Amino acid sequence: MKLFAEVYLDEDVSILIATLLQARGFSVTTARDEAMLGQDDPKQLDHAVSLECCMVSHNRVHFEQLHRAYLAGGRRHFGIIVASRRTPYEVTRRLVVLLNTLTADEFENHLFYI
Repeated sequence: MKLFAEVYLDEDVSILIATLLQARGFSVTTARDEAMLGQDDPKQLDHAVSLECCMVSHNRVHFEQLHRAYLAGGRRHFGIIVASRRTPYEVTRRLVVLLNTLTADEFENHLFYI
């Protein structure tokens, strides 16, 4: 069991958020780090799952649909966090609160909004 969820940031999420989370000790990778820029959302989520990471995106509609499809298909994901568009500092603050509140296991197959 991992205490903290590892995080995968979609390409629509500021790279500054990755830097701010890493400075606080969280394990973070990005679509850019993984050479996934330009890939569609299903591929992004599949990649996050392959890394056992919680997906963070601003794209609410697509990730709500993907979450439902995963559950309906009996597939497992490691959490999806949909972040409203705010400053990178505010998104980071909200992520830190959530990441410090739940264990990695508690993110599994859940959709969160911050």
